[in-house]
Amino acid sequence: MAAASTARSLLELRLLDGPNLYFPRPAAKVTLDLTELLGLPVAAARALGAELGLGDNARPGPAGSVFRQRFAIRLVTQSVRRLARAGGATRLAVRTRAGQGVNEVVVAYPWRNAGRAEGLAYGLARVLDSVAAGPAAVAEMIIAEGAALAGAPLGSAPQLMRPKIPVVAITGTNGKTTTARMIGHVARRAGTLVGWSSTDGVYIDGQLVEAGDFSGPSGASRVLGHPDVELAVTETARGGILRRGVGVAYNDVSVVTNISADHLGLGGIDTLDQLAEVKAVITKITKSDGWCVLNADDPRTFAMRLGTKAQIWVFTRDPDSPAGRSVLSEGGRMTTLLGGWVCVLAPRADPLQVVEVIDVPMTLAGLSRVNVENVLAVTSATLALGFSVEQVAAGLRSFDPNQSNPGRMNIWTLPVAGGTISVVIDLAHNEAGLEALLEIMSGIRPPTGRLLLGLGTAGDRGDEVFVRLGETAAVGADLVEIVHKRDYLRGRSMAEINDLITAGAAHAGMKIQRWHDSELDGLVSLADQAQHGDVVAIMTHQDREELDRWLVDHQATRDDADALRAKVAV
Repeated sequence: MAAASTARSLLELRLLDGPNLYFPRPAAKVTLDLTELLGLPVAAARALGAELGLGDNARPGPAGSVFRQRFAIRLVTQSVRRLARAGGATRLAVRTRAGQGVNEVVVAYPWRNAGRAEGLAYGLARVLDSVAAGPAAVAEMIIAEGAALAGAPLGSAPQLMRPKIPVVAITGTNGKTTTARMIGHVARRAGTLVGWSSTDGVYIDGQLVEAGDFSGPSGASRVLGHPDVELAVTETARGGILRRGVGVAYNDVSVVTNISADHLGLGGIDTLDQLAEVKAVITKITKSDGWCVLNADDPRTFAMRLGTKAQIWVFTRDPDSPAGRSVLSEGGRMTTLLGGWVCVLAPRADPLQVVEVIDVPMTLAGLSRVNVENVLAVTSATLALGFSVEQVAAGLRSFDPNQSNPGRMNIWTLPVAGGTISVVIDLAHNEAGLEALLEIMSGIRPPTGRLLLGLGTAGDRGDEVFVRLGETAAVGADLVEIVHKRDYLRGRSMAEINDLITAGAAHAGMKIQRWHDSELDGLVSLADQAQHGDVVAIMTHQDREELDRWLVDHQATRDDADALRAKVAV
């Protein structure tokens, strides 16, 4: 084949090793530049379509238009199939969709051999490079590239794991890590040796063996590669799915916590519906005798039941949820709240009582709406795995949010002049997370207390996200200061983030007057200004260990379940 550098139309080639947005198996994702095809005169484009089998009535639309782009998508799909046949492939599944601009198209097809998959991508790009030379030249190019493809080296095969132990895959916008940790805790307490991977690292039997963000396929491979692990719990983030695919061929239980705005505008994912499409990948590879655990109160999550062969188990805080009723009528399961208990409902059966909500520390005495939902999801998943009601209840009662869930809704009591204040350390990296954090802050505040918030998140969000964070914080808190994440600016300057957040706060009538280069500096500043009864919270992303050390050095104590109940009852 000709040198790869001569394929002008090829913008990007990714070989996805696992189930992905396009196929439930390894696939090549090829992003192509349509500039030459979009620029053809209408008559030339119609003639090219006729040559490639689109028919004499093809409607290419004006050059450079979105109509021409749609015509081009059909033409590219046909070109891939013709090129593959010329190269010796009798059948090839192809998915084609519009790219991020009118001049881009994304083509995906399954792959078994890297050499052939790459050869097809480069050959297709060179076919597009030749469109200006006319239909006959394109036909000749397809024959030539097909012959080159037939003689190309096979290359390596996908590195896709086929687990021999049960696997739980967890995704969603918020609550993934908490849910993964809680499932792992329930299973470990029941005597199972668990490995789990998350944004914090890889854990084997509760011990951190490798720190870092392992919410992609590399985390799953590390867990499943351990010879002693009996249950794998894998946190699956959108980035890993888009860049490499899911790391396993199938799972036994999939959990989708929720879908809300986060990282939109990155990787070709611009809308919540597109984000949900990515997250749904783990449900499509759940075994037919396994369970998909879905949030019935989130329409996009609930809709994922339509794309899986697995059994459906939903969770909702509303025992009369219409979505829940529909699942029960179809033979599924629902975990919900009844009379202060976490209960499971099944067709033609009385409610199965699992545990009282107030006895589960993670719910913060029932105060935290999002953590109640996480508990419902964990209950569903662990029961679906075959753990007994007694084992699940014991695990939920013994999961300490301050000790077992670092960086997620950790609540401390800190001595100050004249009394004490509460300090909340939480990831809260997006709007939904901030709203949940403000809910907790308000719930533990005594009548005379104020809410003091250290606000900040990573830089890879759209401008409007920072503005809305400023608005939300200003409405919900009495004092807001900005805390930056130095290692997560991701191309933005601190000054730019300051301007966006302060503009949002100004919409709600608040003037933010201080910003800090680190989360720790923000905690010190807010703690110095706090008075007895106030609640200070820091949205943390990188300095959690430093924050914990500072709190311990200043005689702060972690709130246990009894302390939390006392604060909620005030």
